[in-house]
Amino acid sequence: MLDLINPVIAAVRTDEEYLLATKSPVTAIFMLKADILTLPDLLACKRDKSVYIHIDIAEGIGKDKRALEYLKKCGADGIISTKNHMISAAKELGLGTVQRFFIIDSVSVATALDIVASTKPDYAELMPGILPKAVKSFVDKTHTKIIAGGLIETKKDVLAALSAGADGVSTGRKELWDV
Repeated sequence: MLDLINPVIAAVRTDEEYLLATKSPVTAIFMLKADILTLPDLLACKRDKSVYIHIDIAEGIGKDKRALEYLKKCGADGIISTKNHMISAAKELGLGTVQRFFIIDSVSVATALDIVASTKPDYAELMPGILPKAVKSFVDKTHTKIIAGGLIETKKDVLAALSAGADGVSTGRKELWDV
């Protein structure tokens, strides 16, 4: 499960960013560009961080139950996915789950609410994260913890998302990892 003692989550795309994140104050890391060849070594040095792999875009890793078993064996704490079946399969294996939603209009909000009610992810990540109104709507209408992600570029963005009720904020901006 995500440890959000620090509500800022490091969203990393390279091995170098990952290693920097393991030394930062964040307690959770989202690996957005995982690679099957380097993943075991990186997870071996995750320190006390919760590490979630974006399975939809992981290189060399399938999008099925065996892939999830592999991630768990390597030491991943959970996955990020937009796919309902991946969230369900990960939950069955005891992996943490973050289901990512792209909110572009009121229809996408309604669809995301229906999906959350069905898949029951541990967290729903709403993108872009600079949508305090959508974050508040999710907080008010679901019992799912919320992460705001995407386009989080300033401390003000972090605080606005948290003030709207988000439990955490994922960002690739290293300067925000210690907010």
